[in-house]
Amino acid sequence: MAFKSLRLHFLRSVLAAVGVLIGVTAVIWLVALGEGVSYQAQQLIKEYGATNIIIRSKAPAVAADTGRVKIYGLTRLDFDRITARVAGPSSDYVINTIERAVPMREVSKEIRYFDRTCDTQLLGVMKDYQDINHLDMSIGRFLSRGDSETKSNVAVLADGTARELFPYENPIGKTVRIDQDFYRVVGVVSKKQDAAAIGGSISGRSYDKDVYIPLNTFRSRIGDQVPTSMESFESELIEINQITVTVNDVARVPETAEIIRVLLGEFHNDANPDYSVTVPMELLEQAETTRMMFNILLVVIAGISLLVGGIGIMNIMLATVTERTREIGIRRALGATQMAILWQFLNEATVLTAIGGMLGIACGFMCYPVVDVVMSQLEVWYPEFWAGLSPAVQNIEPRVETWSVVAAFGISVGVGILFGVFPARQAAQLDPIEALRHE
Repeated sequence: MAFKSLRLHFLRSVLAAVGVLIGVTAVIWLVALGEGVSYQAQQLIKEYGATNIIIRSKAPAVAADTGRVKIYGLTRLDFDRITARVAGPSSDYVINTIERAVPMREVSKEIRYFDRTCDTQLLGVMKDYQDINHLDMSIGRFLSRGDSETKSNVAVLADGTARELFPYENPIGKTVRIDQDFYRVVGVVSKKQDAAAIGGSISGRSYDKDVYIPLNTFRSRIGDQVPTSMESFESELIEINQITVTVNDVARVPETAEIIRVLLGEFHNDANPDYSVTVPMELLEQAETTRMMFNILLVVIAGISLLVGGIGIMNIMLATVTERTREIGIRRALGATQMAILWQFLNEATVLTAIGGMLGIACGFMCYPVVDVVMSQLEVWYPEFWAGLSPAVQNIEPRVETWSVVAAFGISVGVGILFGVFPARQAAQLDPIEALRHE
């Protein structure tokens, strides 16, 4: 009977269900987008490794007066101290939890192959850099220990750099020029997803235009001091841009990070630090907490829209009761009990919201193609805005969670029952004689 009544008032039923449809769709979409961004961010954090500690040089808030050369950041002596090859002033600084430590130096450079050029990020690294950063080789090999020991002029290109310099050729064995030096290409790294900026602690970067050369070759050919720009006479001197430390036990990561902070604090100005120590595992825990808070907020917002939809259904059901007063009187005269009348109108409200909930679920799953189209068009129509988005947002893939679908549908049915009770009671409590007199 509920379906028959809803069919007789089709337009009214559709309008009543639309509010619930929008609410359910909103719940699923908002949770899916929130989970998608969170998942991408967590994957990017995990890329840094749960057992890793990342120590980076950074320009101090107040620059020291060193003339035209800005000297700051991590030094080779810092690296030796961290790896316990040079003892600090206290025996507490001997760190026995470090499995390996990998230094890295980087600078922006133009790389050239005949008349083709490419602006790249030149990185001086060691062999272990490949493993610690999960770099897969497309062709050729990565740098070896021998390359660094002999200061060989060899280079490994990132996928984007290789495509730009060698669109139609195999780059292996070819010679490229950086400044006045020539380097033989020995490998190409497979395309790697960009890293997002995470909580201001790890800066976002793209791996697509990297060029890797041996660290000792970098020091010999490029040096520690590089100009800040071609137009100025100012330069900066940094011995090491980043040290990635791998700890042998994930449980000892916080302890090791704290020892490193204390150690570096002894040799750097702690009030005006020129380095940062980041623990990806801690950021992962923070991201999880943020995700939960974000989901709760989204569900509250979507819940409000369901509440509004429920109020709309109650108003429409009250109007229906008034319109069908004579019908209620006839049914009561024929022997229908108050409970039967109550269940009739309660069923109609529940069926109405259930239909809206099912349609909302169908619309909820449409977030996959819709987000895909919107993001692709955003890149075409608004390239500057697109470039400003973090990789976690650019590469977002909505994740429709089962719990959000079940919760949204359950809430929609609950809304129907909750907001259908009052109109149903109004109908059940009508006096049969007065109802029959109603015109």
